[in-house]
Amino acid sequence: MTTDASVAADVPDGFEPHFRKSPLTEPWEPLYAKKTDKAVIIGLRLARPHTNGRGLIHGGLIAALADNAMGYSCAQATGWKTTFVTISLSADFVGTADIGQWLAIESDVIKTGSTICFAQCLIKADDVTIARASGTFRVVPKKEPVG
Repeated sequence: MTTDASVAADVPDGFEPHFRKSPLTEPWEPLYAKKTDKAVIIGLRLARPHTNGRGLIHGGLIAALADNAMGYSCAQATGWKTTFVTISLSADFVGTADIGQWLAIESDVIKTGSTICFAQCLIKADDVTIARASGTFRVVPKKEPVG
């Protein structure tokens, strides 16, 4: 039986429960995040809900989490002053991962501007690169609260 304590002990140092929840990623919980000066790294321990019909990590999970990590990294690099929406996303799959491995999506913001942010990331399973992704994000000013 897995307990919250055993799951927490199985999470690498520096990772905390992910600060942002969404309906898409809810079935993949628990997700973790680690903030650096310029990026947000997303991590999780791979389990059955993350797999395809062959029991391997699903490419859709990789793409969705890469999109999240790069968008959050654009926000982190710009001090969370604006939000970002995806314009384009590209992923290359160079390996696979199995249940039980630690998956980490490590982003790098290439360039930020007043209207666009470019980012890339490596997706690693137990520190072995299994995919890479790049994204272009539109800068969307945060709306001021009404009233």
